Amino acid sequence: MTTPPDSPNSARPYWRIGLVLGVFLGLYVVAFLTGATDYFTKARVSEWIDSAGFWGWLIFILAFSVGELIHIPGFIFVGAATLVYPPWVGIPLSYGGALISVCVSYWVVRTFGGGALHGIKHPRLKSILNRLEEHPLRTVIILRLLLWMAPPLNYALAMTSIRSKDYALGSAIGLALPLIGVAAFFYWAAEML
Repeated sequence: MTTPPDSPNSARPYWRIGLVLGVFLGLYVVAFLTGATDYFTKARVSEWIDSAGFWGWLIFILAFSVGELIHIPGFIFVGAATLVYPPWVGIPLSYGGALISVCVSYWVVRTFGGGALHGIKHPRLKSILNRLEEHPLRTVIILRLLLWMAPPLNYALAMTSIRSKDYALGSAIGLALPLIGVAAFFYWAAEML
């Protein structure tokens, strides 16, 4: 049974999208106004990790996940890991932190936004969503190779009908090459300086 265009349920996807955008815009504005965004620098994150000793890896992953939600660029965390840890620890930690942070972002947005984009009837968007449903893993891999950890990508994918398993696996595969490359570049640059 289809919902008539003028029924209250037909506006539901737009309200859910608005709710997600409002919540995360609000988080960013609060973080910006309180100075929290300035607090997430490569040097500060490195200091947190280093001062936490054995528990530094956990602080790193928590900070990375919060940073992803408030739009702190992921390369700050990758750079921080390269300042504190040797390559055999920093590279896997950067990769793991990135993967966990995009998955946390996905699950938080999925909680608020559900499959809101799936309910939109616009023909062009419907065509894009159909392609995503036909090839979810390949689509996520390609998007991650191009857009890495971009929070808007996490939000958009969370509001589709893509399964968590496809999102996580596609992100794991798609993030591997860019994250390892960036971390290796940071280590190389540190040695050159």
